[in-house]
Amino acid sequence: MTSFGIDKILELLPHRYPFLLVDRVLEAAEDGSRLVAIKNMTFNEPFFQGHFPGQPIMPGVLQIEAIAQACALMCLSAKTEDATGGATSYDTILTGVENARFRRMIVPGDQLRIETALVNHKGRFGKATGKILVDGKVATEVAINFMLIPHKAG
Repeated sequence: MTSFGIDKILELLPHRYPFLLVDRVLEAAEDGSRLVAIKNMTFNEPFFQGHFPGQPIMPGVLQIEAIAQACALMCLSAKTEDATGGATSYDTILTGVENARFRRMIVPGDQLRIETALVNHKGRFGKATGKILVDGKVATEVAINFMLIPHKAG
């Protein structure tokens, strides 16, 4: 298991503020089979101003995006190499969402613990499960389908 901070996250993911939804990786299996990350929710998150005024909650679609980003980090941080022996460089594309369940609201002040696990991976395609826990209670659960594509510099 390894852990890493924002510098490595920015190296692996193309997302940037205000759309980067992972602050730190607490645990990442070297084989890419599981990952635990955190996101600290503050009132300053841009979506809280309009969703909803007077009762700010994190939109469900952004909860799924946070899980998808953690899934991408799970795959992209794995110790893999291409046929030439060099480190591979990929981006992940979300191709499907299954069985999304929202069990409690996420509000300013919450710390999200995002847990992901690889279900299967064959070639460029894969499936993972993810959940968000707040104070040890499940807030969100979902299965994520994804595709790896070669990273384009730019």
